[in-house]
Amino acid sequence: MSPRKKAPVKKAAAKPSKAAPKAAKGKGKAEVPKKPRKKTPRSLRGMKDLLPKDESYWRRMYKKADEISAAYEYQYIETPIVEEAALFVRSIGKGTDVVDKEMYVFEDRDGGKIALRPEATASIARAYIEHGLHSTPQPSKVWYCGPMFRYDRPQAGRYREFHQFGAESIGERSPVVDAEVIALGYNFIRDLGIETTVYINSIGTVEDRERYLIELVGYFRSKRSYLSDLSKKRLTKNPLRILDSKEEQDIPIVEEAPQILDWLSEKSRTYFMQVLEYLDEAGVPYALKPTLVRGLDYYTDTVFEFYVEEGETGSQSALGGGGRYDGLIEELGGQPTPAAGFALGLERIMRILRAKDDGRELVGGNDSKIFFAQLGEQSRRRALGMIEGLRREGIVVQHNLAKTSLKAQLELANKYGVTHAVILGQKELLDGAVIIRDMESGIQEIVDQKKLGKELEKILKKGK
Repeated sequence: MSPRKKAPVKKAAAKPSKAAPKAAKGKGKAEVPKKPRKKTPRSLRGMKDLLPKDESYWRRMYKKADEISAAYEYQYIETPIVEEAALFVRSIGKGTDVVDKEMYVFEDRDGGKIALRPEATASIARAYIEHGLHSTPQPSKVWYCGPMFRYDRPQAGRYREFHQFGAESIGERSPVVDAEVIALGYNFIRDLGIETTVYINSIGTVEDRERYLIELVGYFRSKRSYLSDLSKKRLTKNPLRILDSKEEQDIPIVEEAPQILDWLSEKSRTYFMQVLEYLDEAGVPYALKPTLVRGLDYYTDTVFEFYVEEGETGSQSALGGGGRYDGLIEELGGQPTPAAGFALGLERIMRILRAKDDGRELVGGNDSKIFFAQLGEQSRRRALGMIEGLRREGIVVQHNLAKTSLKAQLELANKYGVTHAVILGQKELLDGAVIIRDMESGIQEIVDQKKLGKELEKILKKGK
């Protein structure tokens, strides 16, 4: 009996994997799905990067802030960017735009309310109390430079993150202190080459303002129907701020408003006149501005702002300001302590400096008038050591070791505006020498590498 033959088994067709791409209709090969395009990160609205092209401006402002503060015997202080939100509510005051609309407030992990600092004066007052600076020689004179944060509408020269240079004199009440603070801010701006006008006013003591506010509120209520919506709100919350209104319909009403100078006590008026006399002596030009009140609750007596004209229209914009704040430290729990200070917006100042430079891009990482150029791999290695050696001798040179072309390096030297170039080639490397080229005349001199530092010192002294 022959064995039974098995029926042939049909192989099932392989099922396509779910992950496999489907064949395109009418085409013989499958489409490869496109990867989703990744979203490019961008900075938050109102925040910005400080870019290398602006380095020269920032360096200039920082250097001047350091120099002039030292000249007036102010010492550097730096406070945290994050503080308890209550610090600013107590100091700046409810009803102000800063507290009600502009502060960045967050809840910490422990449930506490914290804020990015909108200004530095309150933080410095807190530090003065916390670290017992009242026990140091008074007045305690400090300066700062750093970022602040306000949720404001971004516009030209105004950002949600911005930088300020400021100074505070804490511990003495005297007209000369007010005048010195104003002179420090004025001369910082002037030394940067910017013509500025100091507008000044006195808002007197708390008692002076209480008497004045009765008159002022009565006047504004009689004109209420003509006021802007914003000023109508301020009439009940902070009527003094109406005097600072930029709304067009408010301006003629503000111009006719009672002036606080007429309501100052004799003591406050005498104090203010002495401040002006000191400014005259210091050669600081000023103009009285009766509507100037500043926007923060802690100010008393002297208030001031620095203005500059922009463009052909002659329109003015504020670079910053300040004033006296004798009640702030006591309000924060310290002993009654007089104080005065100012803050300047560095982005606004930089915009003026850039306009003065006609928008041209400045190059160069330092102000050295010497450029070190090299040619060849071995020369480049030697150049790196020589540049460091010169720095230790107190001689800083500009250079770009990443470039290998001598022509490209000398073109860069011309852009930097240097007077001389040091050139280290293969021949000079073997001879233990360098070439010093006068960039204007083209005259070259061969110098021993060991004597390079002394030769460059001579060149730099002649250039001064």
